[in-house]
Amino acid sequence: MLYPLLFEPNLHPTVWGGRQIQKYKKQTLTDEPIGESWEVSVVPSSVSIISNGEFKGMSLDKVVRKYGAELLGKEVCEKYNGEFPLLIKFIDAAADLSIQVHPNDELAREEGKNGKTECWYIIDAKPGAYLYAGMKEKISKEEYVKRVEEGTICEVLAKHVVKTGDVFYLPAGRVHAICGGILLAEVQQNSDITYRIFDYNRPGLDGKPRQLHTTEALRAIDFNVQDEYRTIYNNKEQKANPCIESPFFTVRIVATNRPFHRNLIKYDSFIVTMCLEGDCEIQIRSTDDSILLREGHSCLIPACIADYDIIPRNEKGMTRLLDAYINNNKNLVDKVTRFLHIAD
Repeated sequence: MLYPLLFEPNLHPTVWGGRQIQKYKKQTLTDEPIGESWEVSVVPSSVSIISNGEFKGMSLDKVVRKYGAELLGKEVCEKYNGEFPLLIKFIDAAADLSIQVHPNDELAREEGKNGKTECWYIIDAKPGAYLYAGMKEKISKEEYVKRVEEGTICEVLAKHVVKTGDVFYLPAGRVHAICGGILLAEVQQNSDITYRIFDYNRPGLDGKPRQLHTTEALRAIDFNVQDEYRTIYNNKEQKANPCIESPFFTVRIVATNRPFHRNLIKYDSFIVTMCLEGDCEIQIRSTDDSILLREGHSCLIPACIADYDIIPRNEKGMTRLLDAYINNNKNLVDKVTRFLHIAD
C-alpha cells in the first residue's frame, strides 16, 4: 500500500525571508516574507500533510505510526522508537539570519528535545553572498560574552563566500548563520531547538526584539577552529555523489539527464528526495507507482519500496536531486573514518 509521498505547502514567514521559495516552487507570491518551506516534518507545531494518493489529507506522523518499519526501515524504527528522525527544509535568506548555535543530543534532552546537527546545500547565491560557519579563531568564554555584548562576535567567525553546489556540514555546537542572498536546502535532525546568539538588534515580525539565548549557547558552542568547514565532494554527472556521511544522516547528490536507477533497499531506510533542479518522474520498480517530482519540491520514499528509477523531465539540461536517508549499511571502519563528512 505504501507509495512515494508528496506534501502540501508548509511555508513559514520570517523577518529575514523573501520571495525566492515561492518563485522556485512556481507558487503564487504572498505579501509575507517566506523564509522557510518545511518539506518533510513531524514537528508537532508544523506536521507535513500528504497531498497525493490514498493518504491524501493525512498527517505524516499518523502514517509513520501506522506503518512503522515498512516506511522508516527496521533499524531506523528501532533506533528512533518509531519516530521520523529528520526535518527537511528549503531556506530563503533575503536578509541575514541570526548568529546561532544548536545543542547536541545530551544538552537538548535537558529540555526534552533532540539535538540539532544539520547540513546545507547551496541552490542559488547572489554574487558575493556569504555565510558564517565555525570559528575563525579560538576565543575564551569570557571573550565570547564580551563580543556578544559589544556586537562584534562576527569578527571571530569563519566567513565563506558561496556558490551553487557548495555544501556545509554543521555538527551541533558549530556557530553559524546564513546571510542575505542565499537559497539553500537543509537536512537536519528532527529538532526545532535554536540558541540565538546575536540578531543585529533588529525587531521580529511583531515589532518586538527577538529573544536571545546567549547563556544557553555558551554551554553548546564548540570553540575549536577547523582547517576546512566547506565539504569537498565530487559532483559528477550520471552519478549519485557521496556528500555527507554522519551518524545522523547521509546525503547524496544525484545529477543526471537520462534514466537513472536507484536501489537503496540495502540501507534499510526511508529516502527523502529533494528536487533541486529540473522536474523528474520517480517510478517504483516493485509496484509500478509513479509520481512527478517538480523542481523545488520533495518526496518521501518508504524504505520497503526504495528501488526506483529517476526519469528526468528537464528539457534544458540536468536534473539534480538531493537524497537524504539513514545509512544502516555501514561497517565499523566507515563509522570511524567517515564520521563527519567525506570527499569521495
